[in-house]
Amino acid sequence: MRVSRRGAVDPFIVMDVMEQARALEAAGRHIVHMEIGQPGTPAPAAARAALGAAMEAGPLGYTAGLGLMELRVGIAGLYQRWYGLEIDPSRVVITAGASSAFLLAFTALFDAGDRVALGEPCYPSYRQILKALSLEPVGVAASEANRLQPVPADLEPVADLAGLIVASPGNPSGTMLGREELAALIGHAQARGIAFISDEIYHGLDFGQRAVSALEISDDLYVINSFSKYFSMTGWRIGWMVVPEDHIRLVERLAQNMFICPSHASQVAALAALDCVQELEANRAVYAENRQLMLEGLPEAGFTRFAPPDGAFYVYADVSEFTDDSLAFAAEILNGAGVAVTPGLDFDPERGARTLRFSYAQGRAEIVEGLARLKAFMAARG
Repeated sequence: MRVSRRGAVDPFIVMDVMEQARALEAAGRHIVHMEIGQPGTPAPAAARAALGAAMEAGPLGYTAGLGLMELRVGIAGLYQRWYGLEIDPSRVVITAGASSAFLLAFTALFDAGDRVALGEPCYPSYRQILKALSLEPVGVAASEANRLQPVPADLEPVADLAGLIVASPGNPSGTMLGREELAALIGHAQARGIAFISDEIYHGLDFGQRAVSALEISDDLYVINSFSKYFSMTGWRIGWMVVPEDHIRLVERLAQNMFICPSHASQVAALAALDCVQELEANRAVYAENRQLMLEGLPEAGFTRFAPPDGAFYVYADVSEFTDDSLAFAAEILNGAGVAVTPGLDFDPERGARTLRFSYAQGRAEIVEGLARLKAFMAARG
């Protein structure tokens, strides 16, 4: 049977690594998971309880295409709490995770053939979703001097851009853009008529200065967020977008036809999760401790070249002194040390052969064990 050129996307390498790790676990080995960006904590207790109560109360069916209004109001309240912003709840679009938000955003903003810039290294699925929609991803190499975040000077020589996607805190780097840096990028994009998309799914997971939302600078852009990271709800597949007022009906029509609505069950749980501040902040304290362990333990294992992360739960290390094939090096570490890590090729097709991403999203004991294994493995490797 024929296949489309749009379907010829690259694999999501971290998912392949996770499957290789699971195969080793099935064979009886204990693997420390530093590859996947998934919290080791469950959804908040009150979120789980709220879903149980809702299931007993009656059927969970279709909701409005843009999601339950109660949840949209609750998310608007989150913007007040986190950033001091008054957001009209009608601008909040509930989605089936951030992934469907990207589909909606790219479809609403761009036509086939449009060129969309990505500051690399970046989340790999941006690139693949754009390709699947017949859009052209344009990798823009962010420099180490700018802590792997793009700046306007990186974009100036790149012609014919319709869009720009920026993530702060970034994946894989964990680095953040300050208010001035973010405002400069937004200003550059708007001056050129480039649609700006801000990926903010790691907001709430910052370890010093708080993350700045693009909505603090402008309303004429798309912001994407998710319950997967800070709220520990990856498998629930629930996220949201905030869109300009004149895009609400545009996005609603797309959402109705592409997805009908987000999961009713997940929306119920997400609404309750918004109030679980004490539990969620306790989780963040674990990540902060894990971050410190990584900052101390990775150099002891020989991994010294990285920008200390401001947020998220990753360290992105230059390993060029050890390899120019991060895929093979990650496989060597997995089989030799029993630690799963992600090759940088997932995030940067040009420079990623010389980098690895280490996640510290699991519990403290796993991080301590993983660092000990890495240190022993690298010492034996010589």
